[in-house]
Order: sequence, then structure tokens, then C-alpha cells
Amino acid sequence: MLFADSYLSIEAPAEGLFRDRGSRFLSFAFPVKNESSVKEILIGLRGEHPSAVHHCYAWRLGADKLQYRANDDGEPSGSAGKPILGQIQSRDLTNILVVVVRYFGGTLLGVPGLIHAYKTAAAEALEKAVVEELFIQYDYRISYDAEDTSAIMRLLRELQAKIIENGYDERHFTRFHLKKQFVEQLNQGLGELYKTKLELLEQLP
Repeated sequence: MLFADSYLSIEAPAEGLFRDRGSRFLSFAFPVKNESSVKEILIGLRGEHPSAVHHCYAWRLGADKLQYRANDDGEPSGSAGKPILGQIQSRDLTNILVVVVRYFGGTLLGVPGLIHAYKTAAAEALEKAVVEELFIQYDYRISYDAEDTSAIMRLLRELQAKIIENGYDERHFTRFHLKKQFVEQLNQGLGELYKTKLELLEQLP
């Protein structure tokens, strides 16, 4: 269950770089909305950096932040993906993918050294990213009789709803997006309009 009305993500991709004893750790942060986007980006990076020895990553999805994954891509267990995920979590970010591409420099770093390298590389990219606050929104459809049109339009304006579509099938209808913080006021405002029918279509990502 969501209690917050908003969440934090990044506006655009960002990059970072960390070097340690000859190894280069190139870091990339991307805003993403689903696992399909994650897979496409990972495939693209492997194509751009085919000679890198590891493509380690972590992602977190959803306004509730319950979907996440960390991948060590052949590094010792817990030495790469987990430190990257830790940087995402420490900044309370979601709908984000961070990938660290390693070019091996010939010297083994050991698990503590790897943890430090992947953590620092991830932080380098995230520090350059612009963080934005995104509001949880719902996609609604309301149907109503013609005499209620003015009252409904006035209510939607007051609640800063974004009108997506107006139309008519068996009754007049309006599809709109509304921030979560205004849902209770919407239900209260429609309480006196007995002939209206409100449908929740989906929560927007």
C-alpha cells in the first residue's frame, strides 16, 4: 500500500567514472519505467562495450519501490550489484537503472576493493544526475449526464486534473489524470452528484 503522494527518480541519463589500479569502472544511470526498458539498455551497453569483462547493475521500479534487482555479472557474490543497489536506495530513488561496466586493469582488487569500486562508480553517475520529484497519478474515466457537466468540469479544474479526452457514448464522459493527493477531494466532490460513475483505469507509472 502506498502512503506517499510522490517519489524520486532522475530526469535523464548520467555517467560517471572511477579508476583503481588500472581497472576502469564506467557507470551509467538511466530513468526507466519497466523491465523491458532495462533489458534494452543492458543489451545496448553490451554492444557498446563488448570488450568489458563485467556489466554489473541494479535497478528499482515502481512508486512503491518493491521491485528491484542486483546483478554481479560474474564478480564475487555481493561485491558489485549490491553496492550499486545500495546507492540507489540511499538516495531513495526508483524507476532507475544503474550499470557499471568494468574494464580489467590486470590487478585483482579483492572483495573489499570491488565493493568500494562499484559503490563509488555508481555514486559518481548518480551525483551527476538531476533528481526530480514525480507525483503518483491515476487515470480515471467519469461518465455523467449533461446537466452535471459544469459542476464536474469545475471540480476537475479545482483539483488540477489533466483532461485527456471528452466524449459521448451512451452518456457524456471525461477521461482525466489526477494526482493521488487529490483523490479524497475528488470523491467528496462527487458525493452530491449521484448520477455520475467514476472508474479507475490504472495507476500511472
